[in-house]
Amino acid sequence: MSSREISDAKSGVTSRKEYGFRDPVVRNVVDKFVSRSDVGFEKYGSTLDDERRLKMKGLTKYLNDVQEELMDAVLYIQAARDELQDLSEEAMICRFEDEAYEERIQE
Repeated sequence: MSSREISDAKSGVTSRKEYGFRDPVVRNVVDKFVSRSDVGFEKYGSTLDDERRLKMKGLTKYLNDVQEELMDAVLYIQAARDELQDLSEEAMICRFEDEAYEERIQE
């Protein structure tokens, strides 16, 4: 069982809700969502629900935010692919150097 603290930004009321997780991957993702929500609240002083209910942000702005986040995600994917390629190439070079060293020792 994991305990999650839930705060209502408007009223300041805090409550606890217990969640059971069969899957630790799901638990880790939920923990990250909660943490990200906390960071956002600290930064902006409001929740997504506040923004929506209080009309702080409209549909067009939400769609722009989604588009920008997805564009960032594509860039992160490419950077991760480039990093993986670099690591793969470095591993191949190390293996080649190790094999060449072994051959020199055996001569």
